[in-house]
Amino acid sequence: MQPGVLSLHPMTNPSNTSTPAPRPAPAASDVASTNAVASGWLHTAKFLTTAPQLHFLPALDVPEIAFVGRSNAGKSTCINTLTQQKQLAFASKKPGRTQHINLFSLGKQGVTDAVLADLPGYGYAAVPKQDKIRWQQVMANYLVTRENLKGIVLMCDPRHGLTELDEILLDIIRPRVEEGLKFLVILTKADKLTRVEQNKALSIMKLQAGGGEVRLFSATKRQGIDEISTLLWQWAHPTP
Repeated sequence: MQPGVLSLHPMTNPSNTSTPAPRPAPAASDVASTNAVASGWLHTAKFLTTAPQLHFLPALDVPEIAFVGRSNAGKSTCINTLTQQKQLAFASKKPGRTQHINLFSLGKQGVTDAVLADLPGYGYAAVPKQDKIRWQQVMANYLVTRENLKGIVLMCDPRHGLTELDEILLDIIRPRVEEGLKFLVILTKADKLTRVEQNKALSIMKLQAGGGEVRLFSATKRQGIDEISTLLWQWAHPTP
């Protein structure tokens, strides 16, 4: 197995050759309704707090979904697009300068039912080495110990693929993913690729994600927004 590659495929029983009956596809009206609910829910996002270290974060009992990724991978743009707010997540003109964990509350009628966490971007060359190490330690501690963390969204520019730091992050979260933590890779800036290149990047990343979800995303082309919004909604509101 390559380092940093998640392996979440369940073991199969060769003696069990029965094929389960396929589930009926949801009606288009049901899909549209779910998309609308998820979109409206994400639009309620409000700034909650910011913390330079893990111990400054409030202890919460609602589901938390963390966005992580290399600096300049389009993380802030994706968060702002999904929440339909232009400046919710801070997009610095100097990638790598955002050094805090920022939390955003979600929930209608003033009742918080989930939280989005925007973690510092990593790997930007212009950032001093000491700062890089500190940010990596903060993120590692967060991903391993945050009790209410229910899902992780990794932003990746498909033109560059997974970097060494991305693979280190995958190694860190693998034990929690195997225990049930949700995991999604968003291939950002998909509009920069042809249709053939998109399909190739999607196939490669599905193998590297080892069972995690993978979605193409483009803020410019409005690609993947409904799918991703619905998936995040389902993570925060699991069916009993």
